[in-house]
Amino acid sequence: MSAPNKSYDPVEVEALKPEEIERMRDEALAAFAAAGDLEALAHAKVAHTGGTSPLALANREIGALPPQAKAEAGKRVGMARGAVSKALAARQTELEAERDARVLVEEAVDVTLPHDRVPAGARHPLTTLSERIEDIFVAMGYEVAEGPQIEAEWFNFDALNIGPDHPARGEHDTFFVAAPDGSADSGQVLRTHTSPVQIRSLLDREPPVYVVCPGRVYRTDELDATHTPVFHQVELLAVDEGLTMADLKGTLDHMVQSLFGEGMRTRLRPNFFPFTEPSAEMDMVCYVCRGESVGNPDRPCRTCSSEGWIELGGCGMVNPKVLVACGVDPQKYSGFAFGFGIERMLMFRHNVEDMRDMVEGDIRFTRPFGMEI
Repeated sequence: MSAPNKSYDPVEVEALKPEEIERMRDEALAAFAAAGDLEALAHAKVAHTGGTSPLALANREIGALPPQAKAEAGKRVGMARGAVSKALAARQTELEAERDARVLVEEAVDVTLPHDRVPAGARHPLTTLSERIEDIFVAMGYEVAEGPQIEAEWFNFDALNIGPDHPARGEHDTFFVAAPDGSADSGQVLRTHTSPVQIRSLLDREPPVYVVCPGRVYRTDELDATHTPVFHQVELLAVDEGLTMADLKGTLDHMVQSLFGEGMRTRLRPNFFPFTEPSAEMDMVCYVCRGESVGNPDRPCRTCSSEGWIELGGCGMVNPKVLVACGVDPQKYSGFAFGFGIERMLMFRHNVEDMRDMVEGDIRFTRPFGMEI
């Protein structure tokens, strides 16, 4: 077996030569100095301090050196990497200071302007869209109904045929309101849908009943681009003699055409909801491609993923058990109901990509909508 190469000169390793280390260091310093903004600096940082940067690769070569040669090579590379890190931090501080100064100038507000120089404001698009939906149904003879946001469990669950063991009653979906003594068994929740308003409407009115119920609801969802723990729903209830699924379908078609334009159609897919029987998922034809992207690779549609339809909400005929709970004779009366999220509708109509924009209160989001939708 051959003896260790104690006379191995680390200078003979190309990447560890002093002039090579200096060149790598100088290239990094020059790249940082040339970065005109933080984004360019981030790219330079990856190129010169990342795991595949020249100095990082040179540092790996040290492990192959004999013990007596590692110290000098390590010191040489370490000093170069330290200089690079110091220059990177200094340049980042400079660019951040420039950015902050630029933002102060670009977004400056002159508080000395006369008080009457107030820019025109805008209503929140959720408010205007909700009112537009109400107007559609009021024009059809419906009444707008409202109810409390802190609701009894009987109205929120039991009267809607959602039994005590139903998953929706678990804490992963529902905010429960604590009792005055601090216990969780108060029998009250933050309403998870606007369906309790339908129950209250049936209890307060004699059939026929035609109500539309918009309002704020609460669920234990994480805030992300497509979910929020506080959102808005609009639900509709019609109870009268002789109502059928055909009446429901015609009502859906009219609503969709009023919101998205003539020629829009809906379809119903079988589903299950405790408070309707039969139940269905409601889809509308894609408002972008109008279904022409289906089976057409030359015209793909990102909105509906070339499926031609977009899911809008749930619907169905009111379950007779719900009518009985409200004191309505299911042998004489029938009804239909449907509901959907107003935020989701706003995203469809105006290509809003992130639901968080609706709740952050930035006037730059609301102002383009103006006063009407």
